Amino acid sequence: MTDETTKNGPDAAAAEAAADAAANVEQETAAQEPEAASEPDPLDVLKAENSELRDRYLRLAAEMDNLRRRTERDVKDAKSYSVAGFARDMLAVADNLRRALDAIPAEAKEAGNAGLQSLIEGVEMTERSMLGALERHGVRQLDAVGQKFDPNFHQAMFEVPNPDVPNNTVVQVVQAGYTIGERVLRPAMVGVAKGGPKIDQDAGNSYLDQKDA
Repeated sequence: MTDETTKNGPDAAAAEAAADAAANVEQETAAQEPEAASEPDPLDVLKAENSELRDRYLRLAAEMDNLRRRTERDVKDAKSYSVAGFARDMLAVADNLRRALDAIPAEAKEAGNAGLQSLIEGVEMTERSMLGALERHGVRQLDAVGQKFDPNFHQAMFEVPNPDVPNNTVVQVVQAGYTIGERVLRPAMVGVAKGGPKIDQDAGNSYLDQKDA
């Protein structure tokens, strides 16, 4: 309040006081407005929380789905390949049975000795039974003869000069190979042709390709 206001009377003084009060209210309101504006909208807060929870749920669902798939794959592999070691040992027994049969001279087989024939039939039956049991557990013999040599399934032991068949064709099997599921349990030991024409790349399919065809 100024001296001039005092000279002009009480009305002027009251008007100036009212103006000062209004100015103070405006200043207080201006000071409070930034504070009020800084407070977040509760609806926006709820939306943000909901979005965060949804993202967490989607990530958790994806992780659980991946875990389920890995578990199913592990269980399937365990069922398919748990007998691999045992099957490999049984193949050695089957090999010995086959060697015993191959060691019998042809003339002895043709002689028709009843005792020998019964022995041969018994060994052959044992061999078939063993291989059949292995096949029921996913072990299958490779059909190598006539196939293009494939290092994934065959182990080359020697070369056989033969111009009548395509080069690198398996023409002889020294020891049979086997697969278990989609894996090689034991590669086939083979002899491959040498000196013939080159194999057409499209014609030389692998064992598994032909089995699935």
